[in-house]
Amino acid sequence: MSRKALVVYGGWDGHQPREVGELLARVLAEDGFYVELSDSLDSFADEKNLRSLGLIVPHWTMGKITDAQLNPVLRAVREGVGIAGCHGGMCDAFREATDWHFMTGGQWVAHPGNDGTRYTVHITAPDHPVTLGVRDFEVSSEQYYMHVDPAVKVLATTRFPVADGPHVPNGPVDMPVMWTKLYGRGRVFYSSIGHTPQAVAAEPHLTLLRRGFQWAAGAL
Repeated sequence: MSRKALVVYGGWDGHQPREVGELLARVLAEDGFYVELSDSLDSFADEKNLRSLGLIVPHWTMGKITDAQLNPVLRAVREGVGIAGCHGGMCDAFREATDWHFMTGGQWVAHPGNDGTRYTVHITAPDHPVTLGVRDFEVSSEQYYMHVDPAVKVLATTRFPVADGPHVPNGPVDMPVMWTKLYGRGRVFYSSIGHTPQAVAAEPHLTLLRRGFQWAAGAL
């Protein structure tokens, strides 16, 4: 298993991509990865390098991606390179690129109540190596309402509604917060938490994210 990871950050400045990208790179290095940090989507166009990796970590909110940048990522993950990330940096990236959504397993569509919404994260797969020993916990941040691939393996959920909005008349729904899936031979991990560097780094989320990285890279 390769211990090389590529972190690519950028896009919408509101998610502090540089700060979060540097945080994720530091976490990966602490856990034994050799990390390449990039602020250019052209890093995705280097297919030879991508295929040498154990893990791709995108943190690029919105923006546009060309076929020359996207297709090498899709092929590398299909062939067994892991991909993992959080919040809008992975599942609100490249809104027009449906193949990206097919790979990652979901797409953000709303966050009723915006930042500072207090909600509970319920661990629904307590025996999974990512969540083992972690109990339900509270978050004060954006609560992501997602459109989610039914094939994902859900590790944690949150109950809507908390804040008011047009979704409320539909009644209570349990929305996936963390999941895993397979894309070809590649492992995919996602967490919807992480609106700010502080939200990314808060425990137990950071522990879950670390484990998600290891799982996607084939080390768990």
